[in-house]
Amino acid sequence: MTVLLRPLFTFEMANNHQGSVEHGKRIIKELGLVVDKYKDYFDFAVKFQYRDLDTFIRPDYISRDDIKNVKRFKETRLSQEQFLVLKGAVEAENMLTICTAFDEISVERIGNQKYSFIKIASCSFSDWPLLEKIAKIQLPVIASTAGSSLDNIDRVVMFFKHRHIPLALMHCVAEYPTPDEDLEMNQISLLKERYPDIKIGFSTHEDPSDMEPIKIAVAKGAVIFEKHVGVATDKIALNKYSATPEQVDKWLETALKVFKMCGVSGERYKSSNKEQADLAALQRGVFAKCNLESGEKLSSSNVYYAFPCEPGQLLSGQMSKYANITVIGDRIQANQVVRCENVNIKDDSVLVRSIVGKVMQILKKSNVVIPINSSCEISHHYGLEHFEQIGVTMIDCINREYCKKILIMLPGQSHPDHMHKKKEETFTVLYGTLDVMCAGKNYHVVKGDSMVVERETEHSFCSKDGCVFEEISTTHYKNDSYYPKASEFVNPRKTIIYLTSEMLDNLET
Repeated sequence: MTVLLRPLFTFEMANNHQGSVEHGKRIIKELGLVVDKYKDYFDFAVKFQYRDLDTFIRPDYISRDDIKNVKRFKETRLSQEQFLVLKGAVEAENMLTICTAFDEISVERIGNQKYSFIKIASCSFSDWPLLEKIAKIQLPVIASTAGSSLDNIDRVVMFFKHRHIPLALMHCVAEYPTPDEDLEMNQISLLKERYPDIKIGFSTHEDPSDMEPIKIAVAKGAVIFEKHVGVATDKIALNKYSATPEQVDKWLETALKVFKMCGVSGERYKSSNKEQADLAALQRGVFAKCNLESGEKLSSSNVYYAFPCEPGQLLSGQMSKYANITVIGDRIQANQVVRCENVNIKDDSVLVRSIVGKVMQILKKSNVVIPINSSCEISHHYGLEHFEQIGVTMIDCINREYCKKILIMLPGQSHPDHMHKKKEETFTVLYGTLDVMCAGKNYHVVKGDSMVVERETEHSFCSKDGCVFEEISTTHYKNDSYYPKASEFVNPRKTIIYLTSEMLDNLET
């Protein structure tokens, strides 16, 4: 089964072969010459149309030449043997083959002749007897959507999805030619957003000399493109929406330029070395505010930031709250440039994300409601790397004359001995169990239990299996936590993060 890995450009032959195998072969040959220089970037296909005219046209109309389409179909009629000659000519140019089926007999022929794709025309989009037949031959399907409602498109998408048949959708406007004001290019975005797992394309009927629609289609994210093509002669004039090989060349050249301009899709682009160098030249560099000794951690208290910077200098943008940067080697003198080679940079952001993920797992199990935009404090007394052994996560809900916090203990985590001189607090366990050492006594607190910790009472706590508990207290003041072993703690020992609505929404799903 053919799988598309690159943009596909399809050349719709329709009736432009004029019922002549030789003229059809000429069109294919001239297209082959055009696309040769684009084959490193795109895939190409030529599309035919199959109608079994003896059954497709109602019997009492088969001889009517006063009806334009009946007359046109009969005059450009080719036998199956002749179509196979043209199909072979396409394959000789290393292009894929596509065929539109307008009736069940034609579907069967397309399957037997092993086309790369089968096409559903817009007029047949909701022809359910035809779709049922198409599903049976198990070819990848490309379907044009002109005039179809979203409900109908949804039904067709689910029809093929349930049968595990690859489907691509083409935005199309069935006006020939299509005026600019009717192109409805935003429909490409609509289809991409509504069906993110399906390839979306653009089937075009505008003036073939107009290159603006292909620019918009590429920028909108279309990856399959279709245009009517033909070759004019002294006796053959093309209609107003069919492109000559020269116009096809310009069409492909324009598309390639726009694809290159749009760049990568679905991921962040890779910045060039020149771009990074140009940006760095405009950023502030880090300078020593005072003498910096080996092993000393950089912070806003001992460095300052100024422009211009020097090559190899540490930049202000590298001084995030998750960056643990320490001096290595010799002393850095006051007002001296701090160079990257003179410091060790440890990025704690990955570790913080891991911690937040584990905290969120406990919260999700607990079903505890967390106010949106709460501040979340990770206390890591002996450093982030030891947080899972010693520390706690505190969510500040409100702090007025009264205070409410939600505290989360990971399994096996403990919190060091400390006391408060101004604050009195009450713990209520909401999930799990908590072991509290308070005033020299051990308390095992389970879900629904509460205990009071009075002022100037030393206490510590831990949880074997993880715990979420509520702390209700009088006003919380900074510097009102007194730890006997505070001299052993890292500085800073707290990392603040903010709980977004997205994080909290994930707790509910």
